[in-house]
Amino acid sequence: MRKVLIIIAALGVGIGGLAQARQATTGGSVQYRWRDAHGLPHYSDSLSADAIANGYDVVNSQGLVMRHVDRPLTPAERVAAQKQAAETAARQREAEQRQREDQQMLAAFPDEASLTTAQTDELTSIDQQITTARASLGTQEKALADLLDRAGELERAKQPVPKFLSDKIAAQRNVVGSQRAMLDRLQAAYVNTQLKNESQLAHYRQLKAQLQQADGRSQP
Repeated sequence: MRKVLIIIAALGVGIGGLAQARQATTGGSVQYRWRDAHGLPHYSDSLSADAIANGYDVVNSQGLVMRHVDRPLTPAERVAAQKQAAETAARQREAEQRQREDQQMLAAFPDEASLTTAQTDELTSIDQQITTARASLGTQEKALADLLDRAGELERAKQPVPKFLSDKIAAQRNVVGSQRAMLDRLQAAYVNTQLKNESQLAHYRQLKAQLQQADGRSQP
C-alpha cells in the first residue's frame, strides 16, 4: 500500500511539472473576452459566434490583452470604410503632389526676384496677346460694319439683299463673335494669372521662411 502511494505521489509531481512546463512554454492559459450588445463582458476558453460577431480580445492568464480582433463590418460599413480609405489615399497623393511642386518651384526660383521676373514675363505675354486680339477684333468689326452698310444701302434703295451678301454678313458675325470670345478669355486669363501669382508669391515666401527656420534650428 505504501509503495502504491509513493508511485501515485511521484506521478502527481510529474503531471504537475508537465503542466507548469506547458504553461511556461505557452505563456499561460489563453481566454477570449468580448462584450455583448448590452456592453456586458464575457470570458470563454473558446470562441463563440457571439464573440466573433461583437469582436473580442485575446487575454492571457494575467488578464493582459495580447491581441484585439474587431467585429466583421457590415456591407454598409465596408463601403464607408473603402470610401474613407480612398479619400485618405487621394489626400495623401495631393499632399505628395504639392510637395513635389514646392520642391520644383524652389529649385527653379532660388530667390524671390527670379520668381517675380517670371511672373511679370507671363503677364506681359498675355497682355501682348490681348493687344493683338483687340486689334484683330477691331478689324473684323469694321469688316462687319462695311458689309452691313452695303446691305443697308440696298434696302434703302428698295433693292433685295443678295444671298451671298447675307451669307457673308452671317459668317462675319461669327468671326466677330469668336474674336470677342477670345478677347474675353485672354482678359480673364490675365486677371486669373494675377491672382495666381499673388498666391504663388505668398506661398513661396512661406516656404522660404520655413527653410530659414529649419536652417536656424539645425545650426548649433
